Amino acid sequence: MPLFLWWIAGYIILVSGSTDSPLYTLDQGNVGRCLDYCHLKNIRFLLCVDADGQLSHNPYKDCNRGFCRAEDFELEYETSDGKETRTNRVEKTRVGQRAHLRDLCLNERGIPIRRRCQIRSGNRVWQSLDHITCRSAPELSTSINLLAVNSPPDMISQLSNLLTQSEEKLAAADVFSISEIFDSLVRKRERNAEVVGDLMKICQKVMSTDDESLRISADVNATNSLLSNFEDYLDSLSAKILQQNSSTFNSSLEFNFQPFFDLGVVVLKTNELSVFFVDPDVANVTGIAIFSDGLTSDFKRLHSTDNVDDIRGKDNLETAAFLPEKLWRKLKKKGATYLVFKVYTRDALFVETEEELKRRPTSNVISITIPGLEDRNLPEKLPFFLRNGNANRTQSEGGCGYWNYETWLSDGISTSGSDGLDNSSNPVILCHAEHLTQFTFLLGVSKMQTGLDTYEDDRTLDIITNVGLSLSLLGLFFIFLTAAVFKSFRMLASTKILLNLCAALGLQLLFFLILSQSQLLEQLDQTNSDRCTLVGAVMQYLLLVVFSWMFIIGFLQYQRYVRVIGVNHPRHYILISAVVAWTLPLIPTLLVVFLKPDCYRPSNTTLDTPILCYPSGYGLSLGVVLPIGLITVANALMVGYITWSVYKTLFTRNLILKQLGLFVLLFFLLGITWIFGLCTYFDFGRIFAYLFCLTATLQGFVLFLYFIVFNKDNQRAWLGLCCNLRKKGDQETIEMPTDSILKRSSQSSTHSTSN
Repeated sequence: MPLFLWWIAGYIILVSGSTDSPLYTLDQGNVGRCLDYCHLKNIRFLLCVDADGQLSHNPYKDCNRGFCRAEDFELEYETSDGKETRTNRVEKTRVGQRAHLRDLCLNERGIPIRRRCQIRSGNRVWQSLDHITCRSAPELSTSINLLAVNSPPDMISQLSNLLTQSEEKLAAADVFSISEIFDSLVRKRERNAEVVGDLMKICQKVMSTDDESLRISADVNATNSLLSNFEDYLDSLSAKILQQNSSTFNSSLEFNFQPFFDLGVVVLKTNELSVFFVDPDVANVTGIAIFSDGLTSDFKRLHSTDNVDDIRGKDNLETAAFLPEKLWRKLKKKGATYLVFKVYTRDALFVETEEELKRRPTSNVISITIPGLEDRNLPEKLPFFLRNGNANRTQSEGGCGYWNYETWLSDGISTSGSDGLDNSSNPVILCHAEHLTQFTFLLGVSKMQTGLDTYEDDRTLDIITNVGLSLSLLGLFFIFLTAAVFKSFRMLASTKILLNLCAALGLQLLFFLILSQSQLLEQLDQTNSDRCTLVGAVMQYLLLVVFSWMFIIGFLQYQRYVRVIGVNHPRHYILISAVVAWTLPLIPTLLVVFLKPDCYRPSNTTLDTPILCYPSGYGLSLGVVLPIGLITVANALMVGYITWSVYKTLFTRNLILKQLGLFVLLFFLLGITWIFGLCTYFDFGRIFAYLFCLTATLQGFVLFLYFIVFNKDNQRAWLGLCCNLRKKGDQETIEMPTDSILKRSSQSSTHSTSN
């Protein structure tokens, strides 16, 4: 009876310990074969009766005891010639673990298939792979897999040399195998400081892997496993590294080693990864600050007595973190001895598996750990500083966050801008954390580039833009060709102004079209600040020149159609207009170049797609958006007033289309299309991005249609040239389309009135 009660109690615990329905009902005949249920969860609560009817111990330990022996077996592989059967092998493996196949077998996504050692029918057996068809792996993947299988004592050194010597790009299978190698390294009790350099080189290689491969490997938790094991291994070596000298490390390693033993800091660096080991007891150093001028980077030690405002006020600050004196004193009482800071300049190892990402890192990722301190919740808030990914966004669109090995979150993190106010307009953001982990500055994906959300939208807008630019350049070419062929056209004062506008517009469109090609962007070294500043300044200047000419033309059109009587142009007004239009834009351009040259460098270095060198931040707002916004609004008012004046003076039903044609011409001629661009900049909606790309890029082509194709005098001139039938009428003065539209409208109105 007591035995029966024990069994009932065990069964109740089994059921109540799970949030799901009961897993199995154990009948009396099979209750003694507990090992058959090792694959079930809550096995810790399972009580069993042995073959003699006596109460047996909990089988949990037995479910993880023992091995599956090494075994050779056959698998089917897909090859270029069809399918073939190969002999494969798994080595001796503990129950519950998965073994690597000696001959790498990839599934349809390129992830290595492993074989699990399990218990079935009371026996330890290998998982069946009868239903598997393998994809063959490249040579590099095969070599990395063999290291994972054999696990030699110097496997980290061999892996580092293998990756250094190979020119192949890492695939998802390689990232997975590397994570398994790191996992086996961490499971060893021995910690060897000599492998730290190799570990960093390996991580650097993984960080350069393409996004798609990292995304696939993240689906099987490879990136998280690699990141966690890498950081745990380095944390466990902090005491050994700080107490030894540089001879501990391999001098042939291709990374910078900067020991500061007298100051209690040891620094290890690769191109995109830096690790700082800090002993606060040596010189009261409790933090680090990283600076970058675009060409080189450096760091400084921070002390527990440093001031937050002083740190953030330092020039070229990228990332910083330190423990204030009060916080460090409380942590020391909890057993804290050393600090480890890891700074990642790319977020490659922090891969989210969600289809739609809400926010992405736009700054360095800084990981802060205190080895030996189990409680990651802090008694006081820890301040850290990050470079703002986009200083033009509001607090609701950006903020500090942390990585929870699934996604980026912000709970327990506060974000402060300048003067203690909660905003993210400051170039350097001050954040406070209540716990330790990896931190970064996050922006909404749709806000990281104005007018862009998804990859498909990017491609659609790129296609629209490139087609529009090509048509505009073709149209501008024919305008210049017409002016070159027909003297009567190019001698007109209005034509000279038009040609200046077309020259500025053509240079701007051609310059942008050439630079927007990704191949050329990749060749442009954006880390060279001088070259990037030059390119960005030229683009800014040409855009402002175009708008200067559009404002001048708008003013002349206003005088022509509104102030018709008493308008006298000053002598040499075309020369004066040219001097103003080509020199005035130099003022805002040079101000940005000399006062804020670093704003031309792309601030979002985490993106893999090339980004043009162009003003950002205050340089964009004051040097580009403000002047073109004022000119666009002024031209829009003039177009509206001109249209209304013509409508009141010449309104008849048969002239509506001609008046509409005048409005469309002025709409494109004076750049009113840029209203859509301003709406896109201020995030008024996606539709404005498409309207802007559809209209603004066609400006040159529309000018060609109105000034050449739809102009009857130019039509006759070209027909006469082509047919060699020039007449005297062909040598008459060729009018601007706006003049001819107005003249025909006046004649038609007079004729209708006389009748």
